[in-house]
Amino acid sequence: MVQNNPDIEQPTGDGRPSWDKYFMELTHVVAKRSTCLRRKVGAIIVRNKRVLTTGYNGAPSGLPHCSETGCLREQRNVPSGERHELCRGLHAEQNAIIQAAQHGTSIKGATLYCTHQPCILCTKMIINAGIERIVFKGSYPDELAQKMLKEAEIELEQID
Repeated sequence: MVQNNPDIEQPTGDGRPSWDKYFMELTHVVAKRSTCLRRKVGAIIVRNKRVLTTGYNGAPSGLPHCSETGCLREQRNVPSGERHELCRGLHAEQNAIIQAAQHGTSIKGATLYCTHQPCILCTKMIINAGIERIVFKGSYPDELAQKMLKEAEIELEQID
């Protein structure tokens, strides 16, 4: 399911990065806005080489950030990838999808670029949002997410 494509890292021939490399670099800039104490994640949704929305992980708008309240998952020693409902933050992918909804932007047929492979919660939203391709850098141990993406025929591609 996860593909590694060495051609993505190659420049376009004129010294510029490929589109995939360019958009992945943007996800790392977006991740710098994250307020999560455990993992900084950024996501962007792109269609026709145009950024439609961005998202990073953190508490809902207007609520205190985890840097102010502390990390409940850390306090309860919850391992990564488990008990998502105990986190006060939203994931970067969720925030990017929500931003599209708030602004009336269709993301059907788009590509999601993310610093990390989506979890199962985000995967279900990605499938229903009509996103057709996911490009990510960091892996995330979620076999069910990978299985459902394969069933939904969504392309999942890991790049360095």
